[in-house]
Amino acid sequence: MSVEERLPEPSNPLGMDGIEFIEYATSQPQAFGALLASMGFAPVARHRSREVMLYRQGTMNLIVNSHEAGTATPQLSAIALRVRDAGYAHRRSLDLGAWDMPTRAAEMELLIPGIHGVGDSLIYFVDRYRDFSIYDVDFLPLAGADPRPPALAGLHWFGVVQAILPDRTADWLDFYQTLFGFSVLPQGKYFGVLPKGTLLESPCRKFYLQLIEPPPGAEEVRWNEELVRVGLGAPDVPRAVAALRARGIVFVDRGPVQPSDKGALTQPYLGGVTFELVVSHLAP
Repeated sequence: MSVEERLPEPSNPLGMDGIEFIEYATSQPQAFGALLASMGFAPVARHRSREVMLYRQGTMNLIVNSHEAGTATPQLSAIALRVRDAGYAHRRSLDLGAWDMPTRAAEMELLIPGIHGVGDSLIYFVDRYRDFSIYDVDFLPLAGADPRPPALAGLHWFGVVQAILPDRTADWLDFYQTLFGFSVLPQGKYFGVLPKGTLLESPCRKFYLQLIEPPPGAEEVRWNEELVRVGLGAPDVPRAVAALRARGIVFVDRGPVQPSDKGALTQPYLGGVTFELVVSHLAP
């Protein structure tokens, strides 16, 4: 073993290093692509063999998967976690009881290991993200596209919101703590304009998960366990809101959920997809 070899710390068992990409599934990729463009994302590459597009903004990678997608409304379908060793992360997760993800790679495509997450979503493990990335294998750059489009107002990944069923918080805390090493923030510690549920910090301290049970009196509301939306960190939320409004994005502006120094929430688009801005202390 080399003295320079980087090994995971006990509090970070997978050597997690942030989010590699977020994936949405939709049967209407053009409409969603137009929305992403308004949000500051730019298309940079197309998958070699599937109906999949790679969008990028600053440090954020976002994949739009329309290959056999079953719904027009964009659905958060996967999170890819950067880890020290993807094979180890996959084996360890399976040993601890996670469900394996069926193989999706075709001939000559890169196999990205993963497990089942909430609902129908998947969690990928990626260890090729520095000089040589996963996109160098499976994607073809778009002609004339800037491979590194700048971030609008310093936007970056801040976290992901997950809906869970009543009395399921303990189960999901066990899932994220045992498999990945997430830690629970103290009760009352929230970010943004939607202070609900339970907040978990990633072991690399580069993003958060928010678990939300249905509120009291919501028995008649359709509530599934699923990934709900992403949070985009902004060092200056009012500046980010102004920049996005100039691009045509509309924000919820009523009651407690209205743009402030803490955060903002876009109106629902394309049947229900929203984006949340959160004032961020994280480094992009």
